[in-house]
Amino acid sequence: MQRIISVAVLTICLYGSNAQGQVGKNETVLNPNRAGVEQLLALAQLDSALAEGIIKRRPFIGMEAFDAYLDSTLADSVQAELYVNLFLPINLNTASDAKMKLVPGVGKRMAHEFEEYRPYKSMAQWRREIGKYVDDDELARMERYVFLENRP
Repeated sequence: MQRIISVAVLTICLYGSNAQGQVGKNETVLNPNRAGVEQLLALAQLDSALAEGIIKRRPFIGMEAFDAYLDSTLADSVQAELYVNLFLPINLNTASDAKMKLVPGVGKRMAHEFEEYRPYKSMAQWRREIGKYVDDDELARMERYVFLENRP
């Protein structure tokens, strides 16, 4: 029953609103809700039991839920390595400070900068504002982990 409710909530969140969204360039990062077992097993930080556990427990409603699941099985340093390649993108306009800090390489200062310029109307605006603090390579790297959803 819990799985059915989770799927329903996720479906509504992803498809059930009139929201318009923009994604970062996150096609190179695996989404734990979509990755197949072979893709998960290709990641050095995951063994077959953990990969199967991820598949069994999805959908994860957000990155915080995925992080909470992994907290019980992986050390923080291993999770940080894993999140470089396996991550649920965060909504720049609604993400909590804690969720922003899950983005690889984002600490207290950068999370504050993400929050300071909200709400973002476009990814171009986010690039312009955050580009004041980091170079183009770092901006492109961070963009792999974010998206925007703008509600009318």
